[in-house]
Amino acid sequence: MRIDTVRRIAGKELAHFFSSPIAYLFLGAFLGVTLFVFFWVEAFFARNIADVRPMFEWLPVLLVFLAAALTMRMWSDERRTGTLELVVTVPATSTEFVIGKFLACWGLLVVGLALTLPLPVTVAMLGDLDWGPVLGGYLAAALLGAAYISIGLFVSAKTENQIVALILASFGCGLFYLLGTPTITELFGSTIGDALRALGAGSRFESITRGVLDLRDLYFYGSVLAVFLALNVYAVDSQGWAADGGGRRHMERRIVLGLVAANFLVANLWLSPVGFLRWDATQGNQYSISEATKSYLRELREPLLIRGYFSAKTHPLLGPLGPQLKNLLTEYGVAGGNMVRVEIVDPTENPELEDEANTKYGIRAVPFQVASKYEASLVSSYFDVLVQYADEYEVLSFSDLIEVKVQGEADVDVRLKNPEYDITRSIKKVLYGFQGGGSVFDNVTKPVKFTGYISADERLPDALRTLRGDLDVILLEMQEESGGKLTAEVVDPDADGGDVARAIAADYGFRPMAASLFDLNTFYFYLTLTDGATLVQMPIPETLDRDGLRRGIEEGLKRYAAGLLKTVGLSAPQGVPPYMQQQMPHMQQPPGNEFNGLRDVLDSDFSVQSADLPSGDVEGSADVLMVVDPSGLDDKAVFAIDQYLMRGGTVVIAAGGFRAVMTPQALNAAPAFSGLDDWLAHQGVTIDPSFVMDPKNASFPVPTTREVGGFTFRDIQMTDYPYFVDVRGDSLNQDVAFTAAVPQVTMAWSSPIDVDEERNAERTVTTLMASSAASWRSTSTDITPNLDPSGVIVYTPEGEQQANTLAVMVEGRFESFFDTSPLAEDASEPSTDAQDVAEGEDADDEEEIDTLGTVTSVVDKSPESARLIVIGSASFVADQTVRMIGSADGMIYGNSNQLMANLVDWAAEDRSLLGIRARGHFNRTLEPMEAEAQRVWEYVNYAVALAGLALVFGLSRQRRLTRRNTFQAQLEASS
Repeated sequence: MRIDTVRRIAGKELAHFFSSPIAYLFLGAFLGVTLFVFFWVEAFFARNIADVRPMFEWLPVLLVFLAAALTMRMWSDERRTGTLELVVTVPATSTEFVIGKFLACWGLLVVGLALTLPLPVTVAMLGDLDWGPVLGGYLAAALLGAAYISIGLFVSAKTENQIVALILASFGCGLFYLLGTPTITELFGSTIGDALRALGAGSRFESITRGVLDLRDLYFYGSVLAVFLALNVYAVDSQGWAADGGGRRHMERRIVLGLVAANFLVANLWLSPVGFLRWDATQGNQYSISEATKSYLRELREPLLIRGYFSAKTHPLLGPLGPQLKNLLTEYGVAGGNMVRVEIVDPTENPELEDEANTKYGIRAVPFQVASKYEASLVSSYFDVLVQYADEYEVLSFSDLIEVKVQGEADVDVRLKNPEYDITRSIKKVLYGFQGGGSVFDNVTKPVKFTGYISADERLPDALRTLRGDLDVILLEMQEESGGKLTAEVVDPDADGGDVARAIAADYGFRPMAASLFDLNTFYFYLTLTDGATLVQMPIPETLDRDGLRRGIEEGLKRYAAGLLKTVGLSAPQGVPPYMQQQMPHMQQPPGNEFNGLRDVLDSDFSVQSADLPSGDVEGSADVLMVVDPSGLDDKAVFAIDQYLMRGGTVVIAAGGFRAVMTPQALNAAPAFSGLDDWLAHQGVTIDPSFVMDPKNASFPVPTTREVGGFTFRDIQMTDYPYFVDVRGDSLNQDVAFTAAVPQVTMAWSSPIDVDEERNAERTVTTLMASSAASWRSTSTDITPNLDPSGVIVYTPEGEQQANTLAVMVEGRFESFFDTSPLAEDASEPSTDAQDVAEGEDADDEEEIDTLGTVTSVVDKSPESARLIVIGSASFVADQTVRMIGSADGMIYGNSNQLMANLVDWAAEDRSLLGIRARGHFNRTLEPMEAEAQRVWEYVNYAVALAGLALVFGLSRQRRLTRRNTFQAQLEASS
């Protein structure tokens, strides 16, 4: 085959196309329909997702008609005008003619695709577009178009009538596309359905448009292209064959053609198990096993079972997701090697497995309503994943694995939510849950030193003197268990003239303790662990017994362990459970925020403990203390937070200056009294009692009423709401891992945070989230959106417009807010029994009274590892608010809760899941904009499309003029 000849044939056909209006009509119609579908049918701006998926979903259908229209006259004209015989006799092979004509048609189709490029550019300017699926989509469209064109050329070579060629090519390409769609596959079982999906152009197209370039998909399109081009060559050559001659040679030609086609097609079956020759072009490699997952698989010491339960007959929207999830599970098996066993089962075909799933794991079939052309019925199907490690297991149901976006009653988009994260976090939970049952030293990777700053026995109260003896025994036992990972030392701070006492007071803020407020006998009893970088102080156990002391040291050691679940101490309002509300109507919850969604998200990744702040102490096992929506905290609760920070912990405060309360009748705001204002001010952070209002905001669902024909209708209208600040891009700190991993956060009813630079001069202050430069502060408590008669809400900026800090992190050495412990006040009040004894009553027959009271102490200073994170809103993670934000886009909004989970991972030094937790299809939203701006962007795309057509016309015309002038110059030179 001669390349120059092919190029000349392709150039001639292209020139013929562009010399007549037909090319511009085809391209114009293709662009017009594409833009109409994108902006009107799929309602791009109402959909509010920063991707180009709506266009790619329609391209397989649009390309059917474009390819059929481009190819219908290619060979039909040659047959109709009688020039096909001339083509056979010219000094160019049939193969060169076929490939030349194919390249001409394909070139025109690629030009049409190129003219749609302004759409993804527009999306990239309006949101955070992932270019991987876009590039994959264009590649898939070009390959699918090439396959369609090869089919169209073959059909055109078999008929003289262009209309017949158009109809047959459209039918053939349409059938090629429909084979793998749910419309066809749901008519058969899972085996035949999977085979049809493998043969369907649409299912292969969807795989590439996800951003995954798989050799099997690329070869599939290449094989279809090669087969139909070979058939095209055969069809052209056969036109010159004599009807009564060369029968044997013709038969040999047909056999060779059949073998070539069969080899191309059979190679698809040979490649089907080859799943590793693929490239994930998505941002963050969303469809590939991440290094985080591989790191957990490397920690396995026992076989891990991952079993997928999938029914052959399921809901049509779940059908296409099953193969995707099965492929991912297979990749887990490959990545885990012999330590991971992957099973894909259909419980309906195996009664024993179904019984085990139902009784042992609580996995049950879910009834789905499905409707066909003839009937509506219920189908009970399985769509679950079991992750089991030894005796620990986690179950992921279909509701855990999918996410749904609803745009209308009949417009529902269902996709896999974030399957790798869901499966990997389950692996992490069962792995760490199993390892937590063994010795803590199995997971401590670096040497740890225990140092006890304890006074001499004669200065200790009796109970602590006994505990001091228990400590020596415990340390000896734990040193033997550690295998050299734990060393221990006990120091008397008062020895050597009190040098150690002065040092620990300056370095750690450790002051002498007392048994009560008025006890003059002071002593030291501080327990610490350090690995050379991080210091952990463990409180004295409340029970004052050996078991409590050992448990406290083990909890401290877990802070240095790499393979155990991290613990979150969470203080957040909890509503009355629904079953208790039904049984006890008088216990109805007053209006207020609830945080069940946040608790569920944290509980899926961590061990969550309710922080008992009123007791004045936080469990030593908590790796992070999270205080959400505090209200009226007393001195004991503030002291608990203060001392947790002083012990080097990470404290997260989510609170606003106002509390917004939603009821079915009204939306109210009232000043919030957290009880933390003075403590925060002491640490150099102030939550200003105002709201941040920003023109860059999320929508708010406003109920409206309208009257039509005497009837009143209630509607929900989405309107701009400056109290819902939309934080993304540079306003969401990209240099901090836990904020950079989230694409966008809506801060609802947030208060600005002011940082005292003088108090924080020696600390590191990092702004985590901020509003836009056009935002302002408002102290008005009227936060109800009021619509004017035209249905528009107008807010007038108040005061100075500037960026306001919405979340801040302060790291370094903090000083305690307390000089004396509030717990000492209780300890200083003698009990009734003690008073009786003091008054001389006979106590010989009474039980021995514990006169130790409460050991009181105040840690004055924190180590450098202490962190204070303050977020100016609690409402942004409240259940009602999250539902309201999600309702604007017809989905479940999860970015705010994901941010809090990321924060815990980061603070607990377990950051492996940070990079994959925030993955999702629906969390890349468009930047907020007015309706007028949306129309401008839409019209700009129309104008750019027309300009693109004009540019193609101008370039074609200029090329024709250049060629004409060249020929004219040659003629004049020859004459």
